[in-house]
Amino acid sequence: MSSGLRAPSNYSEEPSRHPSLTVNSQEPYNAEPPRSVLLASYVTPVDLFYKRNHGPVPVLDDIERYRVSVCGLVEKPLQLSMADIRKLPKHTVTATLQCAGNRRTAMSKVKPVKGVGWDVSAIGNAIWGGAKLADVLELVGISNFTSVSPLGGKHVEFVSVDMCKEENGGPYKSSIPLIQASNLDAEVILAYEMNGEPLNRDHGFPLRVIVPGVIGARSVKWLSSINIIEHECQGFFTQRDYKMFPPTVNWDNIDWSTRRPQMDFPVQSVICSLEEENKVKPGKIVVHGYAVSGGGRGIERVDVSFDGGETWVEAIRHQKSTEDLYVADDTSSCDKWGWVLFKAEADVSQTTEIITKAVDIAGNVQPENVGVIWNLRGILNTSWHRVRVEVKDPNL
Repeated sequence: MSSGLRAPSNYSEEPSRHPSLTVNSQEPYNAEPPRSVLLASYVTPVDLFYKRNHGPVPVLDDIERYRVSVCGLVEKPLQLSMADIRKLPKHTVTATLQCAGNRRTAMSKVKPVKGVGWDVSAIGNAIWGGAKLADVLELVGISNFTSVSPLGGKHVEFVSVDMCKEENGGPYKSSIPLIQASNLDAEVILAYEMNGEPLNRDHGFPLRVIVPGVIGARSVKWLSSINIIEHECQGFFTQRDYKMFPPTVNWDNIDWSTRRPQMDFPVQSVICSLEEENKVKPGKIVVHGYAVSGGGRGIERVDVSFDGGETWVEAIRHQKSTEDLYVADDTSSCDKWGWVLFKAEADVSQTTEIITKAVDIAGNVQPENVGVIWNLRGILNTSWHRVRVEVKDPNL
């Protein structure tokens, strides 16, 4: 049965995009907003949300013909239309998506890496609406909180309509463990809305997966099928990409089978109100930024140094409102999957380095130096974020 989607015949059919985006690659289109834009609101506007693609953005031909198959190791496979999915209880979740390659450019300064040259804005926070994946799995006989299906399935594979060269022209695909997919508390959803509006083409129209707290590569867009499988997905982006290797591994000695596919992302924080190099007058400097940790682990603390790491001040943290202080384990009023925005200030009288590092509720802290976490794919750069401030005396 046709999915109702097709790949564009050429790149002229790509969607229109916001002019302020920094384009890191044109074909396929990958772009991020200016870092200062991320501070404008807790929820990132759709047109300023980073764009991550592996091929031409698929085009919807006929929504009435669009179907998602749920098949594999299930007793009663299904074909679901958008109408079928919308009949399921709607669930909304505020979740931050972050490309595993966020801040890759800084890592590449240690030693060259392979991948799109992202700065610090391959990240965004949105309100996603759709059906819980756990509710969809119940339709094919898989109960909530199940680690092994009745027919032996242990993983849920998501297959896209997106065709990419890494899969030899086949579809993009990835998977997550069944126990996570069927866990109501994990809040994995089949999303058809972003910030209260239907998904646009860049973000997966008409349907995508959202896996909160996990690297963006697992939140597959333009969903075509959901397969219940015994072993994890064997596709390129699960087996031969998005794995974390030690600095000693290079392209001559790499063995992909020795590492697990990356899921949760580590604790992260970035200063967004300043660029990497800045000239300022002496006096008070106020810095703003974001902090987030994977797996639903809240941010316990954000430390900011205004003197190159000699001393530290604790930043003020908030989510929805600058007046409401964020408390990491207060799930009644805080979004466990969403980022935290922070603010810190101090007087600066001489040229210095301003640094941020975050600590999550598990006590995980960002590593001091990027060199110790360097890896050949340039993923998961969560080292201390540093910006240089050159203080100029206005009287000179």
